[in-house]
Amino acid sequence: MTFLDLLRSASARHDSMLCVGLDPEPQRFPLHWRGDAARMADFCMAIVDATADRVCAFKPQIAYFAAHGAEAQLERVIHHIRAVAPGVPVILDAKRGDIGSTAEQYAREAFERYRADAVTLSPFMGFDTVEPYLRYEGKGAFLLCRTSNPGGDDFQAQRLADVPGQPRLFEHIARLAQGSWNRNGQLGLVVGATRPAEIERVRALAPTLPLLIPGVGAQGGDADATVRAGWRADAPIVVNSSRAILYAGSGPDFATAARTEAERTRVQLNAARG
Repeated sequence: MTFLDLLRSASARHDSMLCVGLDPEPQRFPLHWRGDAARMADFCMAIVDATADRVCAFKPQIAYFAAHGAEAQLERVIHHIRAVAPGVPVILDAKRGDIGSTAEQYAREAFERYRADAVTLSPFMGFDTVEPYLRYEGKGAFLLCRTSNPGGDDFQAQRLADVPGQPRLFEHIARLAQGSWNRNGQLGLVVGATRPAEIERVRALAPTLPLLIPGVGAQGGDADATVRAGWRADAPIVVNSSRAILYAGSGPDFATAARTEAERTRVQLNAARG
């Protein structure tokens, strides 16, 4: 089963466009674990248990684990997702982007070590830095396209004088991902929820690609506007929320609070689709 098949299946089965981002910050853990980096896997696995039937994907952020030397805990978390939510895809948020031989090693890391179903990538260095990931049959890769951070304008919004029509860089990336780069139907795009007009533009240029849309929740993205701009019946969107769900509660019932917030977000997203 391909990544896209997994995503569509989980979305339909759970009636969900919601992805829970796993960005564990020990200083924000519930009081009985606060500051204890050895509890990162325990914290994330509790969130997974509480939300597994309400999501279409989980998105662990590798930097939050690597900063604490906790890669083994990340492996535990992904193994746990496989055990309790076997049909829910795992998107490894790594944002890698390097030359071919190095990209081959990053691809091994994502798909062999961590056994992720998809990975986030930076396309800035060109197709040869993306291609090694596409050698893994059935795996997915989400290319950064129009991000929500303020500095995204520095490059993504600039027009390309040497490309016919002088598209903005993010528009050019969307066309490449929809077209010549997407040789085996493995690509998707990352578009920030804080830019709904540009989600709509990306969707027009890439009508069939899955869109990974972070920024709903603590980052201030509007869930209703996000869904209206990006959702199509034949093209999935994966709307990520991290902090608003992870840290919905700070006591022993933190996982219950996370489930409540996940369900609230899921229902809100679905209402916007209708």
